[in-house]
Amino acid sequence: MSYFRRLKDRISRIGDGAGRIHIADPRFDEWEVVHQFEDLPTGLAWRDVLRERGLEAELTSDWELDRFNRGDINLQVPPGQWSEAEEIVSGLDLD
Repeated sequence: MSYFRRLKDRISRIGDGAGRIHIADPRFDEWEVVHQFEDLPTGLAWRDVLRERGLEAELTSDWELDRFNRGDINLQVPPGQWSEAEEIVSGLDLD
């Protein structure tokens, strides 16, 4: 099987990441990290909590996630929104 075929098959299984997590994306270098997660489903759930509360929030990572969607995942908000986001996150039980 060719490399491109395997890549296409992998993308169709896990998605292309659009709207889920930004990998090594310099657009978010100035954004503030609210919390770090080890797995994508948890990060997505918390990102959605912030978005439901009216905050702009994104998940980022400096590296590709592993095949289990695990890695160093940052929940980030634009400058000036960290306090409000932190208040929401710390007001809910993370453990």
